[in-house]
Amino acid sequence: DLDASVVEFVEAISKTIARGGNVIIPTFAMERTQEILFHLKHAIDDDELPRSLSIFLDSPMAVSATEIFRRHANGFSDEVRDEMQAGKKPFHPPALHFTRQTADSMAINRIKGGAVIMAGSGMCTGGRVRHHLKHNIWRPDCSVIFVGFAAQGTLARQIVDGAKHIRIYGEEVEVKADIYTINGFSAHADQRELLFWVSR
Repeated sequence: DLDASVVEFVEAISKTIARGGNVIIPTFAMERTQEILFHLKHAIDDDELPRSLSIFLDSPMAVSATEIFRRHANGFSDEVRDEMQAGKKPFHPPALHFTRQTADSMAINRIKGGAVIMAGSGMCTGGRVRHHLKHNIWRPDCSVIFVGFAAQGTLARQIVDGAKHIRIYGEEVEVKADIYTINGFSAHADQRELLFWVSR
């Protein structure tokens, strides 16, 4: 269930930060990114993660989507809408950095530890996440957290299935980071939501 998934997610980040590594989260720009930011914000507010935790949203599309989400409080649950109307910014943890420019994305790779890096694509088939994997997945102090489905034939699936080496940008890279697969963050409608949709 979602609560257990959030606990596992926060623990994975805590362990990684405590040993001086980075956390890479391959993510999709719409909904999954904002859901993860929401849970990071709450974990920090509840002192489960440090307020100083650097979080990089390294995806121009996800940055734009998050800004759109912020402007439409009416599209959310009562809890999230109330937070937004109270000015609490539920998708904006304290040390969140939006990265649009390529040079800023490349600069993230100089950070050796203490960062959560969210980037697309969620299945690691392209996008900036591949650079972050190349710079971090070979390090035993780092972690990669998958929060979405990994289809057959994708780099994400290779990693989830326990590959010891992966190929990125023509280079063979050893997989030494801790790999987590947390499936409770589902963007798909459940039975109740599907019945509600059909009833309309």
